[in-house]
Amino acid sequence: MPTPTDEQVRAADTFRAGHHLVLQAGAGTGKTTTLAMLASSTKRHGRYLAFNKDIARDAAARFPRTVMCKTAHATAYAALGHRYVRRLNGPRQPAWKTGQALGITRPVRIGDHEISHKTLSHTALRTVTRFCYSADRALARHHVPRLRRLTANDEHAELTDVVMPFATKAWADLQDPEQGVVRFEHDHYLKMWALTEPKMAADFLFLDEAQDTNPVLEHVFNAQRDHAQLVMVGDSAQAIYGWRGARDVMTDFDATALTLTCSFRFGPRLAEHANHWLELAEAPIRLTGSESIPTEVGDVTHPHAVLCRTNIGAMAEVMRLLSAGRRVALARGGHTLAALALAARDLKEGRRTSHPELVLFASWGDVQDYAAYDPAGGDLQPFVDLVNTHGPDAILTAVNELTGEDRADVIVSTAHKAKGREWQTVRIGEDFPPPKDTDQCDAEGRPIPEPIKDADARLAYVAVTRARRRLDLGGLSWVEPPTVSSMVAG
Repeated sequence: MPTPTDEQVRAADTFRAGHHLVLQAGAGTGKTTTLAMLASSTKRHGRYLAFNKDIARDAAARFPRTVMCKTAHATAYAALGHRYVRRLNGPRQPAWKTGQALGITRPVRIGDHEISHKTLSHTALRTVTRFCYSADRALARHHVPRLRRLTANDEHAELTDVVMPFATKAWADLQDPEQGVVRFEHDHYLKMWALTEPKMAADFLFLDEAQDTNPVLEHVFNAQRDHAQLVMVGDSAQAIYGWRGARDVMTDFDATALTLTCSFRFGPRLAEHANHWLELAEAPIRLTGSESIPTEVGDVTHPHAVLCRTNIGAMAEVMRLLSAGRRVALARGGHTLAALALAARDLKEGRRTSHPELVLFASWGDVQDYAAYDPAGGDLQPFVDLVNTHGPDAILTAVNELTGEDRADVIVSTAHKAKGREWQTVRIGEDFPPPKDTDQCDAEGRPIPEPIKDADARLAYVAVTRARRRLDLGGLSWVEPPTVSSMVAG
């Protein structure tokens, strides 16, 4: 291992002293190296809970054999989820069909509003999803989501009275490992495992990417405090999965708080831009770039990677690069996208599809409704937008022309999928829009833009910190240059 920094030495000393530890690790600051250093400093046995399979696989190759590296879902699957293998990855179907099987067959009137059976079905299933993300032990009334049209408390209470029996029935349906009417998801067995109050056999536990942890996993992790040393590591400024029920649990964690702020990925110039976004996101740290890495910020004609805000933007970038004669790879490949595009073409042309994800939909319109309104269909919305924008044939043509990352001139990715990765040169895609103007003007009569949202600032921070040698701001060029105050590392 390289010579550790003072911050890494302090973390190792704190770990060896047996203290619980929360480590704020900025982009490129050697988070995994530091954890491997901690694990290698003891002969005790530990567990490392990773955010995804790729991170777990990378950690397993770098950590000593005394540390078991798995995702939380893999841990839950080994303990309990394997019992439900018959029900996992079942075909999708519209929520109203699931609701019908649960007994939701008629609309109800609440106040001046008629709530359709489709909306009731969506709400019942979303109630179960919210329960699964929570640390609660039982399905309860507060898990029922509010509907925009029912603003009065008494109206929501009436909706809750209607929905709760069906949500309870849906959760009971999921307990059967052999068969049921509700589509079984990985988050279901994770919640079931958490409810068993598991005691994880380990002397210490590392929780990686803690800023994107669901309350259910936070509860399991904290419950190990009495018998295991806990180390929580992450970057609050990279909390970009709130839409999935995640929240930044680092700020409330009862432990010794330390930081890693010296980035080994890029130099001082890029650190200035990173700190600008950290300031806008009101993050607890500022970064110092490595003096030995002369990272530049400027135009890049042929970047190693192009990072986009949305899947639509990524596919548009793929098509543009292909038309320019470049060999293009799409992060995580295009095979899944191609199969879905074929299914979409069938549905749009009035044919049923055999694709397991869409086999129960009768038309493309049904898929659009499912993606827009069904709690289980949100992950399909980017694909639906992509089809609506470009059409299935254009997507298939582009996917067929993709190449593997090892042979590509350029890799296109969303900023979300680029998290944890790095490239020599990076260009930011054009789908990062500036904030809208308000109706107020400054002293020179120019419109004053709206404040940049925290979520947008965090995503931009992730995007700009993927470069090692040169960053082309591209779609973020509208951002004002960093101020002197934002350049100061904290």
